[in-house]
Amino acid sequence: MELQEILKKVQAGEMSVQDAEGYLRRKPFEDLGYAKLDTHRKVRSGFPEVIFCSGKADEHLLKITGKLYEEEGEVFGTRASRHQYELLKAKYPQIQYDEISHIIKIEKEGKEKKGKIAVCTAGTADIPVAEEAAQTAEYFGNYVERIYDVGVSGLHRLLSKLDVIQSVNCVVAVAGMEGALASVIGGLVDKPVIAVPTSVGYGANMKGLSALLTMINSCANGIAVVNIDNGYGAGYIAAQINRLGV
Repeated sequence: MELQEILKKVQAGEMSVQDAEGYLRRKPFEDLGYAKLDTHRKVRSGFPEVIFCSGKADEHLLKITGKLYEEEGEVFGTRASRHQYELLKAKYPQIQYDEISHIIKIEKEGKEKKGKIAVCTAGTADIPVAEEAAQTAEYFGNYVERIYDVGVSGLHRLLSKLDVIQSVNCVVAVAGMEGALASVIGGLVDKPVIAVPTSVGYGANMKGLSALLTMINSCANGIAVVNIDNGYGAGYIAAQINRLGV
């Protein structure tokens, strides 16, 4: 529960002051031995902890998912494999899996999507990373406009969507190859741009390093850069920015 929710329960007589104090005095994490789940993260930051699934042992993933679901009534994981999805689905039939972004989630129904974020890609090969960003932002309660395959080799495609891009509170620009998309968008909007370099490209792309360096060295203002292929990080930051504008 968030602090505001606890205060409302106390004011409504649904929770005693003593119970509220006891809840807040609990350790701010759940120690499972192999993992210490940050169950108070939502109280501090507004967003609950999510699961980075890649590399986790089956038993660990099952228990971590179960505990976070118990705490929040929903759960979100990134970089999940098909095997991990099937493993979790056997216990949680309602769990969803996206083959493109490799996201797993159990999400509360009827969640309101506020504000507006644009997630743009240079090419279709960048969509897996873009979907990780878009679905992360949506899970955290934000409305997302997807604008895909608008790279600089055909600038007219981007300009045809400029009215939409200029109407949002934040833009996520996802690009591999030379990574120029973020600079172009940065020069056309008055909102923050989060640049996401991807590992899409030929040899001299160096698995995303060339795009990363281009984005870091952008001459356009208002651009922040996350790590290579880090769609989750971009979606999270976009959600933080967007909620300031709603």
